[in-house]
Amino acid sequence: MAKLHVLRVFVGEDGEGGNPLGVFLDVGAIPEGSRQSVAADLGFSETVFVDDKEDGRLRIFTPTAELPFAGHPLVGTAWLMAREGFDVDFLRPPAGEVPVRRSGDMTFISGRPEWSPPFEVVTLGSPREVDALSGPPEGHDLVGVWAWEDEEAGIVRVRVFAPRVGVFEDEATGAHAVQIAARLGRKTTIRQGVGSVIVADPRPDGMVEVGGKTELVEAKSYAL
Repeated sequence: MAKLHVLRVFVGEDGEGGNPLGVFLDVGAIPEGSRQSVAADLGFSETVFVDDKEDGRLRIFTPTAELPFAGHPLVGTAWLMAREGFDVDFLRPPAGEVPVRRSGDMTFISGRPEWSPPFEVVTLGSPREVDALSGPPEGHDLVGVWAWEDEEAGIVRVRVFAPRVGVFEDEATGAHAVQIAARLGRKTTIRQGVGSVIVADPRPDGMVEVGGKTELVEAKSYAL
């Protein structure tokens, strides 16, 4: 049996939204070769397996593929590790060293745009057009669709579709937030999915910091 924490990451101010995430802080009961099948069984957009809590080493799996970097899994894992007494300054997924920062009830991580999956970008004229989509634009299987909601305030409406990696539509996508904030070159508040909120801010060193609120849904035993 392994202990599974289920979180919601990038929860909105009203408590809505948040992308479900599975995290195994102790992976001793899970053979390394079983991680992909466990992630597929759980069905979350991503599941995290922490190999070393002291050093922050971990791996991230979608239902069909391993990712070197992903935003909401790293934000959620950083929040959970601090809650469990492992308050690290860096996480270390395969992509590289990821700085971690906490401020009040917000948790932030930083990543490089080139670490993110190769999202295509579709810009629409209004949030209403984004909301009207019933799926990814034709011909796209890894795409972020966005429109300005309030350009002066830096607020955008976003939906991300990723059937290429087994996720039809993602509720909140930190890796895409890294890319869109880098593209816009300014601090950005992203409203995604049914109610998720991501704050993204380009840094002088070329990284983009992304963050938001995380909540614990449950902690339970998982049987292989």
